[in-house]
Amino acid sequence: MRRSEFIKSGLLGAAALASGGAAFAAGSPAAGNKAEKAFNLKYAPHFGMFKNLAGDDVIKQLRFMKEQGFMALEDNGMMGRPVADQEKIGKELGRLGMTMGVFVVDKGGNSQNTLAAGKKEHLDIFLDGCKRAVDVAKRVNAKWVTVVPGDFERNLPIGVQTGNVIEALRRGAEILEPHGIVMVLEPLSDSPNLFLQNSDQTYMICKGVNSPSCKLLYDIYHMQKTEGHLIRNMDLTWDEIAYIQIGDNPGRNEPTTGEINYKNVFKHIYEKGYKGVMGMEHGNAEKGKEGELAVIKAYREVDNFLPA
Repeated sequence: MRRSEFIKSGLLGAAALASGGAAFAAGSPAAGNKAEKAFNLKYAPHFGMFKNLAGDDVIKQLRFMKEQGFMALEDNGMMGRPVADQEKIGKELGRLGMTMGVFVVDKGGNSQNTLAAGKKEHLDIFLDGCKRAVDVAKRVNAKWVTVVPGDFERNLPIGVQTGNVIEALRRGAEILEPHGIVMVLEPLSDSPNLFLQNSDQTYMICKGVNSPSCKLLYDIYHMQKTEGHLIRNMDLTWDEIAYIQIGDNPGRNEPTTGEINYKNVFKHIYEKGYKGVMGMEHGNAEKGKEGELAVIKAYREVDNFLPA
């Protein structure tokens, strides 16, 4: 599942939000249960992940997430939602005591433009996205925004491309830093054309930008595909990691459905003292209510890493 599919899935709930949406699905096994114990780490589902159990209304989905013990939300497509919906979501997150995770900076990369090219028109698009992201972040009390620098500019030497990316990100950080917002750079495995591929490369760029508003988003799914050695590479880049995302491989679904030993990975992250958000940027391996219950069960299983 590509990020564009997550964004599309999340925005489908916008119309339901405006109209008041639907109540919890009748007879849902998890609907109406007492609140569950919070997890050891701050896992963040996205809208649509529990729509069969909670209904289409994203506010009711938020309440359901909280009842199941999830203390954060991730919504890549937040910038595409109407302002009134952003404000409703932000208000409900505050009421529930939940943390807002990342949203994607609109037109900030993902092959829509490439910061590696050093072209003014691409830089202008990126900086405009950063400016608009500040207003959205204030509405939903977000601290982190995802940035992908775009594709390689293959007619330029790699060092020049890297310099162009660093310079562009410094300009973006100048916009975000006064507001306490952190752009988190995400190396991806989606395409060999993407400039940002590995955690060490992203670490180097963060050091070059040298701003508290430019850090590394370590997506465990993508990094398993591109480099492996998850725990070692997280340790090597730890001082620049500000955000972590989850997905098992192959399939990009919930933990326990693939090859990654998530219980050990989560235990390591917990023992390092990580207090940030763990974005659940993955699909459900099974459809319907059963698949949604399986996601909750999987997180209870892999979060059970502390001694009894």
